[in-house]
Amino acid sequence: MEINVQPASPQTYPPLRPSGLGGWLVLVQIGLVTTLFQVSLQLINYNIPSFGREYWDLLASPQGEMYHPLWAPAFIFEAAANGVLLLLTIFTLILFYQKKARLPRMMILLYSVNLLIGIIDYVLVMNIPVASELQDGSSMRDLIRAVFTCALWTAYFRKSERVRYTFIH
Repeated sequence: MEINVQPASPQTYPPLRPSGLGGWLVLVQIGLVTTLFQVSLQLINYNIPSFGREYWDLLASPQGEMYHPLWAPAFIFEAAANGVLLLLTIFTLILFYQKKARLPRMMILLYSVNLLIGIIDYVLVMNIPVASELQDGSSMRDLIRAVFTCALWTAYFRKSERVRYTFIH
């Protein structure tokens, strides 16, 4: 009796792919947590106090010494924008740690909204003579940094294999 034994074919495993919250995603995580704290402090230390009697009467009231009609819209816009950024950041962090498939689109939205807010805020402030005279160039540097940050991370979240294989739920 002859037994025909065929050698077992080697089991094939899928190639290892980068996944998990490592690699460049560590920087994204640090950036999200930093943004959460920065925007919160901005709201608490600057935006909310700007609606106080002393600032509002000085800058946004027609009887104020440094009145300009764009101060009130600038205060309101900055407070609303920081509120939106805070909520978007919290929502993005939740998606990030849950490894949701929507995260890449949400990150691109967050970076784009941040850039748009920066552009609008810059235009508003530059149209207020007193504020534009006090500018030291930091607003333009922040705007340029936002452009590069948005472009870089948008490309990363669109092309990265780690992103593709991490955010799948």
